[in-house]
Amino acid sequence: MDIKEKIGFRLRELRTNKGLSQEKFSFECGLDRTYIASIEQGKRNVSIANIEKIAKAFDMSISDFFNSNLFETL
Repeated sequence: MDIKEKIGFRLRELRTNKGLSQEKFSFECGLDRTYIASIEQGKRNVSIANIEKIAKAFDMSISDFFNSNLFETL
């Protein structure tokens, strides 16, 4: 799994744990729903600015977003 896929998997994991649809989450973080979908599919190279928006929407720090076993082998 490459880094884009790992970020997408982590985003989907956090979003579904909060019970949010892609549409509702996209509204909360100010990003387009299709952009969120493409991140979750591992198709986007996400900027750090957008990772910050995503983390803020989850009410967490960027480091908390990356605090997952997915990122241990980087």
